[in-house]
Amino acid sequence: MASFHLAVKAISRSAGRSATAAAAYRAGIEITDERTGLVHDYTRKQGIEHSELVLPIGAPEWAADRERLWNAAELAEVRKNSTVAREYEIALPAELSAEARRDLAVGFAREISERHGVAVDVAIHTPGREGDQRNHHAHLLTTTRRLGPEGLGEKTRELDQKQSGEVERWRERWAEMQNHSLAQAQVPDRVDHRSHQRRGVEQEATVHMGPSATAMERRAERQAMREGKEYEPVTQVGQHNAGVMEKRGLRQYIARGSEWLRDVGQRVGDRLQGLAASLSGAIDRDRRAAAEGDRAAREQDRLAAERQRQAEVVRKGVQERARVVERFKEIAAMREVRAFGYGDQSDNWRATPAALRKAVDDFNAAPQHTRDRFIESLQREPNRARAIDTLMEQRERSIKRDRGIGR
Repeated sequence: MASFHLAVKAISRSAGRSATAAAAYRAGIEITDERTGLVHDYTRKQGIEHSELVLPIGAPEWAADRERLWNAAELAEVRKNSTVAREYEIALPAELSAEARRDLAVGFAREISERHGVAVDVAIHTPGREGDQRNHHAHLLTTTRRLGPEGLGEKTRELDQKQSGEVERWRERWAEMQNHSLAQAQVPDRVDHRSHQRRGVEQEATVHMGPSATAMERRAERQAMREGKEYEPVTQVGQHNAGVMEKRGLRQYIARGSEWLRDVGQRVGDRLQGLAASLSGAIDRDRRAAAEGDRAAREQDRLAAERQRQAEVVRKGVQERARVVERFKEIAAMREVRAFGYGDQSDNWRATPAALRKAVDDFNAAPQHTRDRFIESLQREPNRARAIDTLMEQRERSIKRDRGIGR
């Protein structure tokens, strides 16, 4: 069924990213960054169904050239931590035709351009070969400055301020446009931009899996198949989603079982009505005793299952923190000897989040007993280990993105 996804992301130099690289990757072309001299060549990238530039009225002619546009966006910013572009990542309904999906994505881009006066670079991607074949999606890369006859001007500050409500407005508008297209195609499914909690739906939501987590889960699934083992999610997001789906399936199973029991009880009750009248006292006593025994047995089973679940959570937490420690120590060791890709001027090292670079360098500069205490804290404190793990995942995504790995 159709699903809703709209994520607004910043393309920032502080994360080691650039507007030229982002545009080249999403459109599958080659762009030379005039500011850095780097050549971003993604001409071999597969799965790009359509790309198109949407410009505001009065935009200069040179802005229709993708390379000139995004080089202008880079040169307009002087700070080393500037946000150089903004991206709207949207899921497109698999139920629609390719033409309808293109019209929907471009129409949404046109509304963004008209409201904020920005240029919008639309790239529609097809599902990956090994992933969910319904995962049609589009990347809408926008300038952070308004584009007028004189070129790039003032910043679109309203999109940087949560209190402005602009992002939430676009989420609601995207749901409206998607539902209108589904209705035109006579598809009964509808989407809602609101969370389950806001809609009053008592159902835990799954979490969107990014390209890094998806790739890790695919590798784990293939490895389990090769070894003849049952596949188990290896990322926190994958484990969360698996748990949510398991709970949903259990609730459906219980609901179907309850309905079956009601039907059987009604039939048995009708057939034994006469006998029940004469033996009601004895039957009631037996029923109460059986019910008490069943409740006690079910409670024991529930407690045992809960203890087992808690023990499994603890075990997986220990394993996950041990994995984080090993990855951090490996990065620190490579950095300490300035291995290839870990020097100060290396693209890989500059793509590493600043907080992680500082943690690694502080770790390497500290005496051994301080290092030991830091490693012990990662093994003992889930929040600290999770924070380091998030930074390392951000580093991997940045490096893969610059190399053209992933989608």
